Amino acid sequence: MSLRVIAHGLLLTAVVLTIALPARYSRATVVEFQTSLGNFEVNLADTTTPLTVTNFLQYVNNGLYTNSIIHRSVPGFVSQGGGFTYDQMLPLDTVPEFAAVANEPEFSSLRGSIAMAKIGGNPDSATSQWFINLDDNSSILDDQNGGFTVFGQVVGNGMDVVDAIAALPVYGFTSPLNELPLRNYTATDFANGVTVDDTHLVMISAVVITDSTADTSATLTLTPNTAINPAPPVTPPVTTPPASGGGGGGGAVGVAAIFGMILVCALRRRKVSLF
Repeated sequence: MSLRVIAHGLLLTAVVLTIALPARYSRATVVEFQTSLGNFEVNLADTTTPLTVTNFLQYVNNGLYTNSIIHRSVPGFVSQGGGFTYDQMLPLDTVPEFAAVANEPEFSSLRGSIAMAKIGGNPDSATSQWFINLDDNSSILDDQNGGFTVFGQVVGNGMDVVDAIAALPVYGFTSPLNELPLRNYTATDFANGVTVDDTHLVMISAVVITDSTADTSATLTLTPNTAINPAPPVTPPVTTPPASGGGGGGGAVGVAAIFGMILVCALRRRKVSLF
């Protein structure tokens, strides 16, 4: 193999390492929840909670959240959906479930964040149901049941819609609808057994992807869950002696420099031009 070919190979490798090693490519998906009280968008944390986002998007892409409902509302705590659909009559249908997804409790359960619901005592049991935190629930949820997987955040003015849903009166039907928010429905209707339909339920007509552009996660303000993932200890400042031979960029740049030194030495011995 000629020295020119070797030289080109070494330079190409150095360039690739310099570019590739420091890079961290992030991407995010924005979805829109279309509800009977208005629409709101959620920016998903694709890179940090990839298993959960992939799981959630399975339901979105298969239309399984179409005509679903908000089936649980606890003012000042959560609004929950993703479990049931309404098909022009009662009883409600259940959303078909894919396999449960592993827990990814990376972020704290703060107001405006969306997380996966799961079975008590089983951290890795999330399937289709999700909830939106109406308040700072970190002290309640961050270390409960292995921590909850927060996988996105309501963006823009979306919390206005979520808060409007949370402001609806709640009625206690048979579990799991014992905290059911209803529109155009009164305590008298409840006492008289008036049948509930889609004019009363908080309907989600669809959840659709509105943006799959890379790096939209830069707009998120999610906070790490330090109850499950403690922050690394802070290293106190110490005097660091200069590295022998002067400073250095480290990482990919250091590798590139080594290739360069080898190449220069070889060329000086052989007195051959690079190009």
